[in-house]
Amino acid sequence: MTVEHVLRALTPRVLGVLVRRHGDFARCEDAVQEALIDAADAWSRDGVPEHPFGWLTTVAARRYVDLVRSDAARERREQALFDAVPRDALLAPPPDAEPARDDLLELLFLCCHPALTAPSQMALTLRAVAGLSTAEIAAAFLVPDKTMGQRISRAKQRLLEAGARFEPPADRERALAVVRHVLYLLFNEGYSASAGPRLRRPDLTEQAMRLTRELHERLPDSGETAGLLALMLLTEARGATRADPDGVLVPLAEQDRSRWDRAAIAEGTDLVTRSLAAHPAGPYQVQAAIAAVHSEAATAEDTDWPQVLALYDVLQRLAPSSVTALNRAVALGEVRGPRAALDVVAELERGVLAGHHRLLAVRAHLLERAGDPTAASEAFRQAARLAGNVPEQRFLLLRAARCAAADISPGRV
Repeated sequence: MTVEHVLRALTPRVLGVLVRRHGDFARCEDAVQEALIDAADAWSRDGVPEHPFGWLTTVAARRYVDLVRSDAARERREQALFDAVPRDALLAPPPDAEPARDDLLELLFLCCHPALTAPSQMALTLRAVAGLSTAEIAAAFLVPDKTMGQRISRAKQRLLEAGARFEPPADRERALAVVRHVLYLLFNEGYSASAGPRLRRPDLTEQAMRLTRELHERLPDSGETAGLLALMLLTEARGATRADPDGVLVPLAEQDRSRWDRAAIAEGTDLVTRSLAAHPAGPYQVQAAIAAVHSEAATAEDTDWPQVLALYDVLQRLAPSSVTALNRAVALGEVRGPRAALDVVAELERGVLAGHHRLLAVRAHLLERAGDPTAASEAFRQAARLAGNVPEQRFLLLRAARCAAADISPGRV
């Protein structure tokens, strides 16, 4: 295991120790980040120490003391802290003296506090739980380091103002739903980047999957957590085939299924099957079941579209949304024909998805299948103009050109 992986695995444990002791999330998080920098330098040079957790906790605790001492505006509070707490309590005990405790859930609950916006929740989760630096997070979301630093600082200040505490929330299930949603958004951003030159950001999908797997290990009886992990496994199993060698998006029907990760598909399918058998169906479980149907088909033509449509009907009842309705329209087009699906899309064009590039792309796809290449070409071009992701733009423009070429072919002159 590399130094980077060791540090990221230790980050939530060390931060949890400090926050439990002092209750000062902002300073504790800053102290851990400084300790991570020290560790990366020392361990890369001298090797990982025998007790890396104790080493990192000790250094982080000392950095915390330094931060408290250096804050002149808090001088009286600092003095009270040092008078009230024995000096030894501010330093990490020997590696084996720290009580065995897992703080991942409390940290996730804190980073996904409802007082924060979704972007702030994701940024703070990546910083505090995943152990990414501000620069790494900024690069992932295509914003300047300073902007991301300010976002993280504001998030920590907002937690302070909201009186957020390092303890299980009163409504655990509701808080857990927020945590899952943040991890879901994080995975989606990594799997299909909303903007920028790359189709995917594997670093984000990797972090989202790692944290979701850890969450599932701690909550094995949570059906929706199992469903979320299954959904990620089944989706990411296709990740390597989503773009061609030139970086252009490859749609699901045209992907080389021999290159799909069969081990991940087997794990995800087994996970969602067992979860649905043991728990009431939830939105993530149903989405995972849909992904499993696609994964089980040897070819695109073998896809059990009636089952996919039925599952989208269930999903729309459980968690109605315009995005689900749009995805259902694609399945409807496969089962009942493109014209039936176009009627649904026309209704969605009057809602929140009006002018969204994904709706226009679906409309273009259905028009092409319905034998109207002129309208399809124009819709593909409109979708390309609105797409923020460069590989998607290129794909949509290529589809527009293909439809235009079909419209002027000899058979149509």
